Amino acid sequence: MKALINGKILLEDGIYEDKVLIFDEKIRGIVCKKDFKERNIEEIIDTEGRYISPGFIDIHIHGSGGSDTMDGTIEALKAISSTIVSYGTTGFLPTTMTMDMPSIYAALDTVKKALSMEWQGAKVLGAHMEGPFINSRFRGAQRADYIITPEYDYIKDYIDIIKIITIAPEIQGSRDFIASVQQGSNATLAIGHTAATYEEAMEAIEAGMSHCTHLFNAMTPLHHRNPGVVGAAFNSDITCELIADKIHVHPEVFKLLLKIKGEEKLILVTDAMRAGCMKDGAYELGGQQVQVKEGKAQLTDGSLAGSALTLNQSVKNFMLATKSPLHQVIKLVSLNPARVIGMERQKGSIAIGKDADIIVFDDNIKIKMAFVEGCNQLGGD
Repeated sequence: MKALINGKILLEDGIYEDKVLIFDEKIRGIVCKKDFKERNIEEIIDTEGRYISPGFIDIHIHGSGGSDTMDGTIEALKAISSTIVSYGTTGFLPTTMTMDMPSIYAALDTVKKALSMEWQGAKVLGAHMEGPFINSRFRGAQRADYIITPEYDYIKDYIDIIKIITIAPEIQGSRDFIASVQQGSNATLAIGHTAATYEEAMEAIEAGMSHCTHLFNAMTPLHHRNPGVVGAAFNSDITCELIADKIHVHPEVFKLLLKIKGEEKLILVTDAMRAGCMKDGAYELGGQQVQVKEGKAQLTDGSLAGSALTLNQSVKNFMLATKSPLHQVIKLVSLNPARVIGMERQKGSIAIGKDADIIVFDDNIKIKMAFVEGCNQLGGD
């Protein structure tokens, strides 16, 4: 059993400075300092006044640290995992992209293996399948030559590990696909890379789509005479991803989005590719060349190609733009994403009985400690 002392604990309803957090692989207690007893505690860790937070969950990340999910290897997932845990992410969905199906299957097979493995770093929680069931008009950094019509048979052997499927609901075959996924799995269906009209998007939401992949990016925009997918997201209860790097979406829009959707329906994601946490330079994404300069990743035609973002920077950017309290912004990278993938009973907040996915950070949201299911990943200083 371990205990974190002298910290500011971020709970769902506020920040508490008079408590001690007790845990092993699970969170076992949140007790007042005056009631804390050292008996049965093997390790007491002084956080020196820093914040104690639930670990971050990234439900949309292609890669980081020079590796990518589509590399299709355990080594790649380990590299991503060990990189992002240093920035506060304790759980993630390796995210595939539009390529040939054998390459996608290789990536999904690797995710399946990773689910039963243990290693130093963030924990693989399942997969996010982004493409190939998208609209070529809004493909973004996805390759048009690999876009295909959605069929449930393509994914039926992987439905136990796929947590999110991004699909353009207006394309041929999408209606039957949505119905089949609803019947055969618990996967969350996300609207993304789509040319859907407002009406098509609302129809898809009524049919069971409950999430929106990187809102504003790669979809029909909001116009007062044609509300598009953005309008449908605003006028419904679906959850929405936001890439808060201040490149994909202007920070002033963060405030607008928070007012419209509220803190419960927003999820910060990185959409990071292999250049995440790396130097500027030339990289590869889905078989395409990407140039990263000053943190901005672009294809040769100028299209945005994911990001080099980290979730701790996302939190900082969103908090500065919206002036929101820290404990509320933390929900956007912890409890909210856990809910989207149906893991809120196990992860996403500091609560007794949940997995001890815990991070400690300073006022600049620089990560000092990270625990994944109670195991210390970084040490402290």
